[in-house]
Amino acid sequence: MLTLYDAARCPYCARVRILLAEKELAYETVEIDLENRPVWLYEKNPVGKVPVLEEGGFVLPESRVIMEYLEERHPEPALLPSEPAERALVRLCFERFDDLSRPYYRVVFEGETPEALDTELAKLDAALAASPYLAGSQFSQADIAYVPWIIRAEGRAGVDLGRHENLRGWLGRLAERRSIAAELEVVAAIAT
Repeated sequence: MLTLYDAARCPYCARVRILLAEKELAYETVEIDLENRPVWLYEKNPVGKVPVLEEGGFVLPESRVIMEYLEERHPEPALLPSEPAERALVRLCFERFDDLSRPYYRVVFEGETPEALDTELAKLDAALAASPYLAGSQFSQADIAYVPWIIRAEGRAGVDLGRHENLRGWLGRLAERRSIAAELEVVAAIAT
């Protein structure tokens, strides 16, 4: 049985929850209080971060690595495109993810104004004008990688997504998926 060491408010954990839901994999959740991390968490991940996935005696931290592991371990349904160019675009999305996360966290934790974050959202909006999903024609790990931050951007970072028509359309398409709808419920529960 899979065990996910999780924190509901953590978008990195959301990546793994969404992927697990997409693959319809059963798992147990151990909720971690990020303000009071248990000492034993550092035995599972020396830096004390979540998510951490455990399967039997195998323990794996870091959302991107967990996503890759689960894709290889459970290849169906595929969340990496079969076409090499689109597959490369998924990897490129991960490679450039810090372009979004850095300004997001500067707004949320350092009180910066959201202009730099809005600039990155505008770039995503422009990319989504050319294709329905971040890495091309199908929903993939690239979408899973970004959506947790986007659905938190208005509430946590005070960004107006209303100005980004393609991004709103993408969110609408994603919200039709059970995995994303479930994450939207998590975000709504956190906000209350």
